[in-house]
Amino acid sequence: MSYLEELKQALAADRVTTNSAVLDQHSRDESYHTPARPDAVVFPLSSEEVSRVMKIAGKHEIPIVPFGLGTSLEGHVIPYAGGITMDFSLMDKVLEIKPEDFLVRVEPGVTRSKLNQELKKHGLFFSVDPGADATLGGMAATNASGTTSVRYGVMRDQVRDLEVVLANGEIIHTGNLAVKSSSGYNLNGLFVGSEGTLGAFTELTLQVYGIPEMTIAGRADFSSIDEAVSAVVAIQSAGIQVARIELVDAASIAQVNAYSHTDYPEVPTLFLEFHGNEAGLMQDVDFARDILSDNGCSNFKFEKDSLARAQLWDARHNLAYAAMRANPGKKMMVTDVCLPISQLAGGIHAAQEALRAEGLEGGILGHVGDGNYHALLMIDVENPEEMAKAEAFNRAIVEYALSKGGSCTGEHGVGIGKAKYQQLEHGNAYSVMQALKKTLDPQNLLNPGKLFYETGNSAAMQ
Repeated sequence: MSYLEELKQALAADRVTTNSAVLDQHSRDESYHTPARPDAVVFPLSSEEVSRVMKIAGKHEIPIVPFGLGTSLEGHVIPYAGGITMDFSLMDKVLEIKPEDFLVRVEPGVTRSKLNQELKKHGLFFSVDPGADATLGGMAATNASGTTSVRYGVMRDQVRDLEVVLANGEIIHTGNLAVKSSSGYNLNGLFVGSEGTLGAFTELTLQVYGIPEMTIAGRADFSSIDEAVSAVVAIQSAGIQVARIELVDAASIAQVNAYSHTDYPEVPTLFLEFHGNEAGLMQDVDFARDILSDNGCSNFKFEKDSLARAQLWDARHNLAYAAMRANPGKKMMVTDVCLPISQLAGGIHAAQEALRAEGLEGGILGHVGDGNYHALLMIDVENPEEMAKAEAFNRAIVEYALSKGGSCTGEHGVGIGKAKYQQLEHGNAYSVMQALKKTLDPQNLLNPGKLFYETGNSAAMQ
């Protein structure tokens, strides 16, 4: 019996497909990397079904790639080895909300927006906001973060427990409901960020937070990147509980103005947000205003009104769409690195210089509160020379970040785009990671070619 026939018996015939349009849909993510189709796509409904799929795949030595919504940015879900793509879109239930424990239990296909709709009924919210309306399973797989991580932490900080199906079909839990534990290895930390290479997530227990009484957002203009970063350090040193603090460079502000019909000064700009109670928040805002002024802020404006705040953040979040509109026919390459905050300004200057050196146009923006910045380029993926320049730029900013004690990626993950830098970043620890992979996935069937650089996949990784 073929593996496809076995899959149809293990699930249901209508949830196993080789339809060409469905295969195309699962051949790509939102990255610039070359698409590749799987041989089949399955849609499980439970951890037991996922376990059956794993066992069938192992029996026939068929690769498996977990798939959420395909919003990843480094080729994580592109099945270069073919095989089975496991789409979790039908496992999209919010299973349990525990308001007293500030916990929620969800299936992996639940999206961030759907979760927050349910949590709002209890006066709660889920903090991680990567920009895209990604699934919680995918966000855990890449250790997503985003604009709020400076206050609430990244995805790894929110995961209390995972239900994981291993390559051999075994179902395990990696944690519990307790706030803290000193028991055993930190398996939550191991599996979060593993990008589908160690197992498939079928259930997540996540920490949530009370919706703040008041939210205030603001915009601050500076004449230089150095002044803006200096202001960020000063605000954090003062102990102000800033919830978001985003840097957008002058070139990106120009694109925002063109797309959103705003008239912001085209200078390095900080977008800020503060959460808290009214009395304490007003004190924090006044203190932040003084700090911004002391660090060279030429103009600042804070907004309490929810509509005005939404418009402010729309300008920041719509930057990608602004770039696409300004560059029809090109593909977006979004890459990120993370540095110690003391090295951030130098890193951004180095990125701007690398853009000039390669003759590329692009914008720099980032979550400056935690040292994570992004470079956004629009490139012609059919032009080998332009692709080579983009890769040279990517390599330059990664090597700079690593030379300063940083990381090749702060939140986008490794996928295939950053796999070539893993040994450089991790040194001897890289072999430990390889040993863990071999122990948990001895046949190398779980998302092969991701995280670990495989020379046979080098053409696909361009």
